[in-house]
Amino acid sequence: MQVYLVGGAVRDKLLGYPVSERDWVVVGATPQQLLDRGYKAVGKDFPVFLHPDTREEYALARTERKTAPGYKGFQCYAAADVTLEDDLIRRDLTINAMAEDAAGQLVDPFGGRADIEGRWLRHVSPAFAEDPVRILRVARFAARYHHLGFRPAAETVALMRQMVARGEADHLVPERVWKEFSRALQERHPEAFIGVLQQCRALAAVMPELYTLFAPPRQAGARALEVLQCASGLSGDSAVRFAALVHRLAPNGGELEPLRQLCRRLGVPREHRDLALCVAAYRQQSHSALTLNPTTLLHVLTSLDAFRRPQRFANFLLCCEADARSTDPARADYPQAQLLRAALEACLAVQAATLVKQGWKGKQLGEQLQQRRIQALQQLPKPSTSEPL
Repeated sequence: MQVYLVGGAVRDKLLGYPVSERDWVVVGATPQQLLDRGYKAVGKDFPVFLHPDTREEYALARTERKTAPGYKGFQCYAAADVTLEDDLIRRDLTINAMAEDAAGQLVDPFGGRADIEGRWLRHVSPAFAEDPVRILRVARFAARYHHLGFRPAAETVALMRQMVARGEADHLVPERVWKEFSRALQERHPEAFIGVLQQCRALAAVMPELYTLFAPPRQAGARALEVLQCASGLSGDSAVRFAALVHRLAPNGGELEPLRQLCRRLGVPREHRDLALCVAAYRQQSHSALTLNPTTLLHVLTSLDAFRRPQRFANFLLCCEADARSTDPARADYPQAQLLRAALEACLAVQAATLVKQGWKGKQLGEQLQQRRIQALQQLPKPSTSEPL
C-alpha cells in the first residue's frame, strides 16, 4: 500500500501558496485494509476514508466510466489494481493531476509543473469532456489565479465549446452553478469567472439572464465586469460583488424581474438577492444624492430600510461607489456615500422614544418623527461645502 498527497495541496505548494487542506490517494489497498487500520469510511459514490488521527480524507485510487449525460452519470471503480496514473488521468486540469510521494518527490505524468510555469489551465485528457462541472471549475481557477497570469489553454477552450454545443452544460443543476459561482466571487478576480464562461459560450446555458448583458454590442456586459472588478477592490463580501455584477439587469432601476429570475434560478441567498435588488432600484438616487432635497433623501433611506439594516445600507453604498468609480478610474472618492452616511446618522439621532416621552403617539408620532428627520436633513452640510441642503 502506497499513499500520495494529491491535487490542490501539491499545486499550491508549487505556487508558493499556503496549503489549507490536504487530500490523499491510497494505491494498492482495499477498503477492508483501511478499516482494519482504524480509518472511517465516508462518501457514498466512491471509497473515501477519514484518517483516525488527522481526520484528513484518504481516497482509494479509482477510475471512472461515463454512463449517462450530466455530471452524475459516472460509474466508479476502486480496487487494489488501480494505479496512481490511472487515478490522476481522470482529473480535470494538469495542475491538479500531480502527486507527491512519502519522500516528497513529485509525480507529474501529465506536465502539470510545466503548465504552472507557463500559467496554463489545460485539461488532462479527453475524459475532461465527460463532466460539465469542469467548465465551471476552469472558470473558477481562472478567477483564483488570474493575477498570476493563468488562462485557459486554447485546446481546453475548444473542448469546452464542444461540450456546450453538445448540450452538456444544460445538465448543470442550479445549485452546483451557484456553488462554483459563489466560490469564484470570493476570489481575487471574480470577473475572470464570467469571462471564461463567456469565452467558451457556456454563460448562455448556465446564466441566461446575465448572458443578455453580453449580447451585441456587448457594452453592458463589459461594463458589468468593470463594476465587479472595482467592487472586488473595495470589498471581499460576496454579496457586494454579486450585486455589483448583476444590478445592471435592471438598467436605470427599471424592470427588476430578470434579476429576480436569475436569483430564483440559482437559488441565490436572500442577503445577496436583496442587496442586488436595492442597488438595481436605487443606484441612480445614490449617484444623485448631492442634489436630492431632504424629503426625497429621507424617502431613499426609508425605501432602502437603512434604519433597520445599516450593514446592508453600507454594502449598498459600496456597490454604488464601485459603479461610479468604474466609469472614472481616477476618481479618488465618492462624496455621495459620505452624504448618505451622514444623512442616516442624522435621522437616527431623532429618536422615536424621545417623542413618545413628549406625548406623541399613534399616527401623529409617525408624522412628527418624519418631520423632525426632514428638519435634521435640512441642516446637513454637503460633503464639499458647509452650505445646508
